[in-house]
Amino acid sequence: MIAEIKFASPSAGLIRDDKNVGAIAKSYEESGAACLSVLTDERFFQGQDQYLLEAKEQVALPVLRKDFIIDEYQIWESRLLSADCILLIAAALTDEQLTIFYRLEFQIQLYVLFEVHDMDEFKLALQFKNAILGVNNRNLKSFEVDLTLSHQLQRKLPRGRWLVTESGIRERDDVLKMQEKGIYAFLVGSSLMSAELPGVALKALFYP
Repeated sequence: MIAEIKFASPSAGLIRDDKNVGAIAKSYEESGAACLSVLTDERFFQGQDQYLLEAKEQVALPVLRKDFIIDEYQIWESRLLSADCILLIAAALTDEQLTIFYRLEFQIQLYVLFEVHDMDEFKLALQFKNAILGVNNRNLKSFEVDLTLSHQLQRKLPRGRWLVTESGIRERDDVLKMQEKGIYAFLVGSSLMSAELPGVALKALFYP
């Protein structure tokens, strides 16, 4: 379970005023998170690079740098920020950029979460053998969420690969329905960060 630290989003607006990143990170770790995702994008998510460093100081968990990676410089920067993994969004990059960035990331020992939004992007992602596949259930144009997208792509997943379902996981029932379809990896942010106690919300969602 990847627990996300973010304070705003384009679809939800402001999510949380309290920006005690260290305390939130620690509560996630204590509540059973396997990994953290930290938003560093400032314009759309009110993130900061410093938030990733603050999270790393407090927990022993691997940390994903969640940002719009569009330049090689950001990959080297992610390594300096002590990120363990970074996000590549298929819709935001050309095929050539994806290939160059993917190779560079593994050269400098960063894992890759390859985010897709439809079947064509999913097929492209399968070419990157060591990348973790992330299925964003949110349409980036309309912001509508369709959890069945993860179900559909899970059926096409080759043996030995696994995917992370992202966006729209808000209730315990959402988790159970994903698990019924063979999906056991989740990235959850807004529903946890909007709760008074994010760690408690994580437990209620995954470990009731």
